Amino acid sequence: MIELDTGDTLNINLREDAQGRDHVELVLQQCTLALTPHQARVLATELIMAVNRAEVRNNLKHSQNMVRSAQQPGAGHKRGLFSQAFAR
Repeated sequence: MIELDTGDTLNINLREDAQGRDHVELVLQQCTLALTPHQARVLATELIMAVNRAEVRNNLKHSQNMVRSAQQPGAGHKRGLFSQAFAR
């Protein structure tokens, strides 16, 4: 069971049909999605790839913010003094 922000839950279960074949069942509110094991694996792969992209994007934003904070006026001023010492 996965609890969502809206208070709803997503239930994931392994079920067997009348012919004895397994399928993965996703249930959200009154909607049921029955997937073959292969389809469920593809869905899981797509979810993992989307999460990885989101994490990379978040890390890039965080890195850009760190670079910006390192380029504050005080940091540039120190480099200016250092550069002036060699210019003499």
